[in-house]
Amino acid sequence: MATWYLPLKHFHLLTVCITVLMFVLRFWWLQRQSAMLQRRWVRIVPHINDTLLLLSGVLLVTITHFYPFSPQGSWLTEKLFGVIIYIALGFIALGRRPRAQKVRWIAFIVALVAVYAIVRLATTKMPLLGFV
Repeated sequence: MATWYLPLKHFHLLTVCITVLMFVLRFWWLQRQSAMLQRRWVRIVPHINDTLLLLSGVLLVTITHFYPFSPQGSWLTEKLFGVIIYIALGFIALGRRPRAQKVRWIAFIVALVAVYAIVRLATTKMPLLGFV
Protein backbone atom coordinates (compact mmCIF):
# COMPACT_ATOMS: atom_id res chain seq x y z
CA MET A 1 0.00 0.00 0.00
CA ALA A 2 1.05 3.54 -0.60
CA THR A 3 2.95 5.33 2.13
CA TRP A 4 0.15 7.86 2.39
CA TYR A 5 -2.50 5.22 3.15
CA LEU A 6 -2.41 5.82 6.92
CA PRO A 7 -2.65 9.64 6.75
CA LEU A 8 -5.47 9.33 4.19
CA LYS A 9 -7.29 6.81 6.39
CA HIS A 10 -6.99 9.13 9.39
CA PHE A 11 -8.21 12.06 7.29
CA HIS A 12 -11.18 9.94 6.19
CA LEU A 13 -11.96 9.09 9.82
CA LEU A 14 -11.74 12.78 10.75
CA THR A 15 -14.25 13.70 8.03
CA VAL A 16 -16.55 10.90 9.22
CA CYS A 17 -16.47 12.32 12.76
CA ILE A 18 -17.16 15.84 11.48
CA THR A 19 -20.06 14.57 9.36
CA VAL A 20 -21.71 12.78 12.27
CA LEU A 21 -21.06 15.68 14.65
CA MET A 22 -22.55 18.19 12.20
CA PHE A 23 -25.56 15.92 11.60
CA VAL A 24 -26.29 15.65 15.34
CA LEU A 25 -25.64 19.35 15.92
CA ARG A 26 -27.85 20.48 13.03
CA PHE A 27 -30.64 18.18 14.20
CA TRP A 28 -30.36 19.57 17.73
CA TRP A 29 -30.46 23.13 16.39
CA LEU A 30 -33.49 22.23 14.25
CA GLN A 31 -35.31 20.87 17.31
CA ARG A 32 -34.54 24.06 19.23
CA GLN A 33 -35.39 26.25 16.21
CA SER A 34 -31.99 27.86 16.62
CA ALA A 35 -30.85 30.74 14.46
CA MET A 36 -27.54 28.85 14.09
CA LEU A 37 -29.09 26.94 11.19
CA GLN A 38 -29.17 30.19 9.22
CA ARG A 39 -25.45 30.86 9.63
CA ARG A 40 -23.53 30.72 6.38
CA TRP A 41 -20.84 28.36 7.69
CA VAL A 42 -23.47 25.88 8.91
CA ARG A 43 -24.88 25.67 5.39
CA ILE A 44 -21.44 25.39 3.71
CA VAL A 45 -19.16 23.31 5.97
CA PRO A 46 -21.17 20.05 5.79
CA HIS A 47 -21.04 20.09 1.97
CA ILE A 48 -17.31 20.75 1.87
CA ASN A 49 -16.66 18.08 4.50
CA ASP A 50 -18.87 15.51 2.77
CA THR A 51 -17.08 16.15 -0.53
CA LEU A 52 -13.73 15.55 1.18
CA LEU A 53 -15.18 12.43 2.83
CA LEU A 54 -16.28 11.06 -0.54
CA LEU A 55 -12.96 11.87 -2.21
CA SER A 56 -10.92 10.28 0.57
CA GLY A 57 -13.17 7.20 0.41
CA VAL A 58 -12.63 6.86 -3.34
CA LEU A 59 -8.88 7.24 -2.87
CA LEU A 60 -8.90 4.57 -0.15
CA VAL A 61 -10.77 2.19 -2.47
CA THR A 62 -8.18 2.87 -5.17
CA ILE A 63 -5.26 2.27 -2.81
CA THR A 64 -6.60 -0.85 -1.07
CA HIS A 65 -8.23 -2.46 -4.13
CA PHE A 66 -11.30 -3.34 -2.07
CA TYR A 67 -14.01 -2.72 -4.64
CA PRO A 68 -17.76 -2.73 -4.02
CA PHE A 69 -19.70 -5.50 -5.75
CA SER A 70 -16.71 -7.86 -5.67
CA PRO A 71 -16.25 -10.91 -3.43
CA GLN A 72 -13.40 -9.22 -1.48
CA GLY A 73 -15.42 -6.03 -1.12
CA SER A 74 -18.80 -7.39 -0.08
CA TRP A 75 -18.48 -5.53 3.23
CA LEU A 76 -17.80 -2.37 1.21
CA THR A 77 -20.93 -2.97 -0.86
CA GLU A 78 -22.98 -3.07 2.33
CA LYS A 79 -21.17 0.01 3.62
CA LEU A 80 -22.03 1.86 0.41
CA PHE A 81 -25.71 0.93 0.79
CA GLY A 82 -25.52 2.06 4.42
CA VAL A 83 -24.15 5.44 3.34
CA ILE A 84 -26.98 5.85 0.82
CA ILE A 85 -29.53 4.99 3.52
CA TYR A 86 -27.84 7.45 5.92
CA ILE A 87 -28.00 10.23 3.33
CA ALA A 88 -31.68 9.57 2.57
CA LEU A 89 -32.57 9.55 6.26
CA GLY A 90 -30.55 12.74 6.75
CA PHE A 91 -32.69 14.45 4.12
CA ILE A 92 -35.80 13.37 5.99
CA ALA A 93 -34.46 14.36 9.42
CA LEU A 94 -32.99 17.72 8.38
CA GLY A 95 -34.92 18.55 5.22
CA ARG A 96 -36.69 21.81 4.60
CA ARG A 97 -40.00 20.17 3.76
CA PRO A 98 -42.41 20.31 6.69
CA ARG A 99 -42.56 16.94 8.41
CA ALA A 100 -44.02 15.68 11.63
CA GLN A 101 -41.57 15.75 14.53
CA LYS A 102 -42.10 12.02 15.02
CA VAL A 103 -41.00 11.34 11.42
CA ARG A 104 -37.90 13.51 11.84
CA TRP A 105 -36.98 11.78 15.12
CA ILE A 106 -37.40 8.31 13.65
CA ALA A 107 -35.29 9.26 10.62
CA PHE A 108 -32.64 10.74 12.93
CA ILE A 109 -32.43 7.65 15.14
CA VAL A 110 -32.40 5.21 12.23
CA ALA A 111 -29.71 7.34 10.53
CA LEU A 112 -27.55 6.96 13.64
CA VAL A 113 -28.15 3.20 13.54
CA ALA A 114 -26.99 3.28 9.91
CA VAL A 115 -23.84 5.13 11.02
CA TYR A 116 -23.22 2.41 13.62
CA ALA A 117 -23.59 -0.28 10.93
CA ILE A 118 -21.25 1.63 8.60
CA VAL A 119 -18.60 1.95 11.32
CA ARG A 120 -18.98 -1.72 12.23
CA LEU A 121 -18.55 -2.75 8.60
CA ALA A 122 -15.50 -0.51 8.23
CA THR A 123 -13.80 -1.79 11.38
CA THR A 124 -14.56 -5.51 11.05
CA LYS A 125 -14.66 -5.80 7.25
CA MET A 126 -17.23 -8.56 7.82
CA PRO A 127 -20.49 -8.31 5.87
CA LEU A 128 -23.63 -8.02 7.98
CA LEU A 129 -26.08 -9.25 5.35
CA GLY A 130 -23.92 -11.26 2.99
CA PHE A 131 -24.31 -9.23 -0.22
CA VAL A 132 -21.83 -10.09 -2.96
